[in-house]
Amino acid sequence: MTVPAAGLPARVRVHEVGARDGLQNEKAVVPTEVKAEFVHRLAAAGLTTVEATSFVHPKWVPQLADAEQLFPLLGDLEGVRLPVLVPNERGLDRAMALGADRVAVFASATESFAKANLNRTVDEALAMFAPVVSRAKERDMHVRGYLSMCFGDPWEGPVEVGRVVRVCRALLDLGCDELSLGDTIGVATPGHVTALLTALTGAGVAVDRVGVHFHDTYGQALANTLAALQHGVTTVDASAGGLGGCPYAKSATGNLATEDLVWMLHGLGIETGVDLGRLSATSAWMADRLGRPSPSRTVRALTHQEQ
Repeated sequence: MTVPAAGLPARVRVHEVGARDGLQNEKAVVPTEVKAEFVHRLAAAGLTTVEATSFVHPKWVPQLADAEQLFPLLGDLEGVRLPVLVPNERGLDRAMALGADRVAVFASATESFAKANLNRTVDEALAMFAPVVSRAKERDMHVRGYLSMCFGDPWEGPVEVGRVVRVCRALLDLGCDELSLGDTIGVATPGHVTALLTALTGAGVAVDRVGVHFHDTYGQALANTLAALQHGVTTVDASAGGLGGCPYAKSATGNLATEDLVWMLHGLGIETGVDLGRLSATSAWMADRLGRPSPSRTVRALTHQEQ
């Protein structure tokens, strides 16, 4: 039953990350052709933004070492945004050579994770991204700025709101078009989400430039998403079937499952353009190829997978 609630947006754009953030954390390397079919199936289910891959050095993320082979297989997807991650200018060069028009850089709100993920301090990483963003904008590319550890860090504990706001402002000042606030280890709760979004608004960050990226480690991802929607956020990252985590933060479990998100949004009368049945079937199909059931409760309910 659809029962709308007051104070929520009429439509939400789902930023699908399963093909990149989901598969990068799998132990097994998924064949390129399977990844391409996965992206095509996600697009056929109505997802208009599907993060395709990452141009990180294969040594660091071997599961996505086939970026050059995969991206050309997606060229027939009309009307679908296919952003890719680029860690540095070399990654940007590789993405540009294949005609990518949307890229993302990935920063950290904490020093410990910046060191673990990029082997740099927070400010050194921002300096590394500066020419990447500048060159991308010169080519009229859309640039997303991911920010990890916005709520808690496995080494440093809770993260102060002010630290997150500072790096968010720095990413926007570099020229990023939008931000994605990452709860990388899934420790956020709704009050913390509201406090951060309120602080960002106070710092002059428009809410329409902010997306949220929650992990469901403690079962809080949907509650945190609802808090963000109540604040006016209309872009939510999610991963088909709940795939993913973070290879550099072992306490990071799966992302918010796209199906669980869409079930909630549709129940609230919020438009997404996503066909939930086709999406669930796609996630069940991928789960079969990974040799395990989907962690998404909605996928299990709709496809009758065993728990």
